[in-house]
Amino acid sequence: MADDSIRRVVLAGAGSCFSAGGDLDEFGEATDAGLAHASRMARNAGALIDCLRDRVEARLHGACIGAGIELPAFAQRVVARKDAFFQLPEVGMGLIPGAGGTTSILRRIGRRRLAYMALSGARIDVRTALDWGLIDAVEERDGL
Repeated sequence: MADDSIRRVVLAGAGSCFSAGGDLDEFGEATDAGLAHASRMARNAGALIDCLRDRVEARLHGACIGAGIELPAFAQRVVARKDAFFQLPEVGMGLIPGAGGTTSILRRIGRRRLAYMALSGARIDVRTALDWGLIDAVEERDGL
């Protein structure tokens, strides 16, 4: 259950990009797949954002790769700068989107477009993301 005292959450990144995804050094560290899954679910940021979704706005720029788009896609409103791009490269690394993308992105763009993104690893530009509904608006100003 979400804390009712939380009125508004803004997800934003600092630096040259919003998020380039998970730390690849952490992948493959677990020796037991079941324990690794349980650990990820205990710290599931996607589930928390989803619980608070009506109060969450994500403001994106630059690279939004893997979890860098999977998590913001749970937000009620996603705004991106013109320089933003989106990519799900996991399959090319022998993984599946693991930060909730198979749920959050699916809700926004549907199964065919999600399958295209996830299976091809194609980079999606901000205009395509807006046309598909992956994001809700493009910030035309330089600063978010």
